[in-house]
Amino acid sequence: MSNRRYQICTNCVMDTTDSKIIFDENGVCDHCIDFYKNVQPNWHTDERGRVELESIVAKIKKSGKGKDFDCILGISGGVDSSYMLHIAVKEFGLRPLAFHVDGGWNSELAVNNIEVLIEKLGLDLYTEVIDWDEMRDFQLAYFKSGVSYIDLPQDHAFIAALYNFANKYNIKYILNGGNISTECVRNPFEWGYYGTDMDNIMDIHSQFGTIPLKSYPFSSILRHKVYLRYIKRIKVVKPMNYFPYIKKDAVKLLSETYGWKEYPQKHFESRFTKFYEGYWLPVKFGYDTRKTQYSSLIITGQMTRDEAIERLKVPAYDPETIADEFKYIATKLNISEEELRSYLNAPNKTYKDYKNQARMFMLGAKILKAIGVERSIKR
Repeated sequence: MSNRRYQICTNCVMDTTDSKIIFDENGVCDHCIDFYKNVQPNWHTDERGRVELESIVAKIKKSGKGKDFDCILGISGGVDSSYMLHIAVKEFGLRPLAFHVDGGWNSELAVNNIEVLIEKLGLDLYTEVIDWDEMRDFQLAYFKSGVSYIDLPQDHAFIAALYNFANKYNIKYILNGGNISTECVRNPFEWGYYGTDMDNIMDIHSQFGTIPLKSYPFSSILRHKVYLRYIKRIKVVKPMNYFPYIKKDAVKLLSETYGWKEYPQKHFESRFTKFYEGYWLPVKFGYDTRKTQYSSLIITGQMTRDEAIERLKVPAYDPETIADEFKYIATKLNISEEELRSYLNAPNKTYKDYKNQARMFMLGAKILKAIGVERSIKR
């Protein structure tokens, strides 16, 4: 946490809980300035975007001709991936294989949301189940490490399993629900870390893990950013960056069409992520991910700043049920509540306390921006 005087952006709700945040003379933060300068001018959701997306869709269909599927789409049950699945099938006539990774933390609501979509769209669903003993031990290692990004074992497995499957079965297109509309403000670097730094991952596991990760799926940054993309020609497409995507409209359509049900907060389709983002991060580290989520919606005109400020006055977790949530997490991890609380009260650590490739990642981000692959490097 920073010791600087508290300040909040006059345009969004990012504040000095991001210790690296910078404000201009009008009190507008560098997250907003970066968006207006680097992202918005190159973000086309009008006819230009539509034409470009239709061209991409044509290539996807051509690559999948004669095959059971023309692309693969990772689905979590959240609004972004669910709406993307709807659009891919209903609006663009694609034939995706819906791919889900079960890391052991699915909420009942997420399972139901996936099932209603798959059934009504008449699709096939492939679910990759991560070995629970390995996942449990891996996640405990991150609790013991003291770093903020304890959700990494889930996130890495989701990405790696998807890429590994696409590579194994020669699927050339991956549809990704990531989007500028609801994610243009990224979590500050100190709130998390690069999810594919294998030096960092292996060091934490070697120090705190107790069993070998024999079946857990891994994918290094060079493997899935370079080898799979440029050698194997597996392309990642983010369709929702090419047309207007309004979250509340998507929720309404999904609810009315499929019986899909909304979550209290983004990423809450996972019981672990709900606990991690709603309770662990704000209580242990002072980081509230709603600030980036709401700021993204403010910047793209989907929420007012006043509304966001009012919502932030209420904790992300329910004080009346958090004791039960805490007990659930401890029980699921097969540890006592006392042990889990000891990790909550232990000294906070960062990626710097372990082996890491941060310099290489930062250099890579700057190069990608320089050549136009990445519009923004603000994190």
